[in-house]
Amino acid sequence: MLASISSSNDLDHVEANPNDQLKKPVYPLSSIDRKLVVLTQEGLPLAPRPYHVLGVILDISADEVMARLQNMQDKGVIRRIAAVPNHYKLGYKTNGMTVWDVSDDKIQELGAIVGALPFVSHCYHRPRHLPHWRYNLFAMVHGKTKCEVEGYIERIRQLIETDLHAHDVLYSTRILKKTGLRIGEKK
Repeated sequence: MLASISSSNDLDHVEANPNDQLKKPVYPLSSIDRKLVVLTQEGLPLAPRPYHVLGVILDISADEVMARLQNMQDKGVIRRIAAVPNHYKLGYKTNGMTVWDVSDDKIQELGAIVGALPFVSHCYHRPRHLPHWRYNLFAMVHGKTKCEVEGYIERIRQLIETDLHAHDVLYSTRILKKTGLRIGEKK
């Protein structure tokens, strides 16, 4: 089941180091680019020719729509355009946000290893909040059963165990909101 075709913008993406975001040059959106982002942030139209549909709405050609999207992707404003399956409808009903206390000097290396695993959809470096929260590496793991997710967690643990101090998992119990940052029309 295809939930949508996503154009993921950099506005809902967090770098491993939040300060890296501040160093990136700002890409000023033209009024057409902004309208294009607003139109696609919920996904591309589910139509045989989605770029043509967007072109009609924006009164530009499909080729210009594609060129503008490519330019924004090249500039890092849009990370990717991809199909986004509804994992619940595919039977992946168990989700666990795994949290790991790993050596700070290995966070980039370990994050890349964990983030590359096929059962991990999100992987983040987050600051510790000692003494209350010791974890600095977060990875969302999906599976069809809790047992499957626990097996994946064990695989992660084995991969990073030499730099691992502690870990835990926070299982999803229900969806309260499921969107990234959304921008609106400029007023």
